Amino acid sequence: MATRRTSPKVDIAATLQRTANQFRGLNTNDPAGWPPVPRYVLCAAVTALVVVALWFVWLSGVNDELEAERGKETALRADYQKKVAQAVNLDLLKKQREQVQQYVTLLEKQLPSKAEMDALLSDINQAGLGRSLQFELFRPGQVVVRDYYAELPIAVKVTGRYHDMGAFVADVANLSRIVTLNNLSIAPQKDGGLTMDATARTYRYLDVEEQAAQKRAAAAEAKKK
Repeated sequence: MATRRTSPKVDIAATLQRTANQFRGLNTNDPAGWPPVPRYVLCAAVTALVVVALWFVWLSGVNDELEAERGKETALRADYQKKVAQAVNLDLLKKQREQVQQYVTLLEKQLPSKAEMDALLSDINQAGLGRSLQFELFRPGQVVVRDYYAELPIAVKVTGRYHDMGAFVADVANLSRIVTLNNLSIAPQKDGGLTMDATARTYRYLDVEEQAAQKRAAAAEAKKK
C-alpha cells in the first residue's frame, strides 16, 4: 500500500519575522556588511532612483525640443500665411511696384544732372528778377553728397515788396526742378520795403562715377566697423 508524502509546512509568520530581524541594527556606514535582504532592497531602491532621475532628465530634454519645434511650427505657419496672402495679391503688388517705379522715375526727372545745375541757378535768379526783387546775396554753398543724390544749399537775400516776395516763392515752387526754401526770415526796411533771407536747396542725382564712389566709400566704412 502506497504511503502519501506530506509537504513541509511554511511558517509565514516566522519567515516574516526573520526578514524583519535582518533590518534591525543596520550600520548605515557599512552597507556591504548588511544581511542579504536589506542589501537587495537597497540595490533595488538605488536602481529605481537612478532610472527615475534619468527618465526626468530625458523628459526635460525632450520637452525643450518639443517647445522649440512648436515655436518653429508657429513661425512657419505665420510665414506660410504671409506668403499665401502675397500670392493672392501678387497682381496688385506688381501694379503697386510699377506705380512706385513710375513715381521714382518722375522724381528723378525733377532732379537736374550735374551739367544742368548752372541753368537751374539761373532760373532761380531770373524768378527773383522777374518779380522786381533786388538780390543782395545769391551764393551757392558747399555741395553735400548723400547716398543717391547731391544737395546744394544757396544763401539768398532779396529786397522788395511783400507780394513780390510771395510771388517769387511761388515761382520757385513751380520750377520744373525740385527747389525748396528754408530758414525764411523777413525784416522791414527803413524805406518801407522788406528784406528776405532764406536758404534755397536744390538737388541733383549722382552720375555713374559719383554713385560708384559712394558705394566704395560705404564699403570702406562698413569694413572699419
